[in-house]
Amino acid sequence: MQRGPISQFIEHHYRHFNAATLVDAAKGYEAHLAAGGKMMVTLAGAMSSAELGVSLAEMIRQDKVQIISCTGANLEEDLMNLVAHNHYKRIPNYRDLTPQDEWNLLESGLNRVTDTCIPEEEAFRRLQKHIHELWKNADTAGERYFPHEFMFQMIRSGVLEQYYEIDPKDSWMVAAAEKNLPIVVGGWEDSTMGNIFASYVIKNEVKATTMKSGIEYMVWLSDWYRQNSGGKGVGFFQIGGGIAGDFPICVVPMMYQDLEWHDVPFWSYFCQISDSTTSYGSYSGAIPNEKITWGKLGIDTPKYVIESDATIVAPLIFAWLLGL
Repeated sequence: MQRGPISQFIEHHYRHFNAATLVDAAKGYEAHLAAGGKMMVTLAGAMSSAELGVSLAEMIRQDKVQIISCTGANLEEDLMNLVAHNHYKRIPNYRDLTPQDEWNLLESGLNRVTDTCIPEEEAFRRLQKHIHELWKNADTAGERYFPHEFMFQMIRSGVLEQYYEIDPKDSWMVAAAEKNLPIVVGGWEDSTMGNIFASYVIKNEVKATTMKSGIEYMVWLSDWYRQNSGGKGVGFFQIGGGIAGDFPICVVPMMYQDLEWHDVPFWSYFCQISDSTTSYGSYSGAIPNEKITWGKLGIDTPKYVIESDATIVAPLIFAWLLGL
């Protein structure tokens, strides 16, 4: 592959410590795909509000990602940015805000994520109007779908196009919908749309069972993994910690230990971008070798931990993989 200026800069300057691990992990990811392997990317935190879609969408289009696991927040916040980008408010001095300043943001309909405020009316409500119609129609018809499938339906229907405020090529959800990319969303219920769906259940407008559950996601993932883990196998590229990574990585020991399917291969590549502290008992900060004891990774699985800011590291690794 012909390397562009970003990749050339990385290779020349990133020689030690976390920088060197970044290069090693990127080359390992590249080698994994070149050998016919598949890759799961997991999105924790507020990666969609950090606009990771600018690089991740192209990764999806170029088949450098075969499956995504994300939080419910990342599932919806990419679409929120798509339809309400011009109404977001950046707060560079967020560390200086007083409780009264924070309350004033709430009163203005601005929900803050670090230095970025999501506009409630333009973001949440624009999506709510259209997703509610899909939920209601499915409920009436006795149909059931996963959270991301409802989102895909909404994207493909074209109803959001009237609101687009960024180039849709920078939306990873649009790219995923176009590819029909497999997605798993553990704990979707704690997202804004999950809360909204729960409110409709409480009001008896839809049945809770209209939304497929996290257990059903795990069952689906076990089948997907069985079908895709042959040959070089499936790698695991974890951005941040939390349920986006913890949920899907467990599918391997679940099949091996609980189902006693002893032909299930381990995850065949592992990288985590993390700033979590290992010594606090945090699984999100646990070094990869701990995962060997849980039957998730093998002794020989390539393992990398980049202890840094994912909003800086992930786009650089994606740039390397895209040859930029």
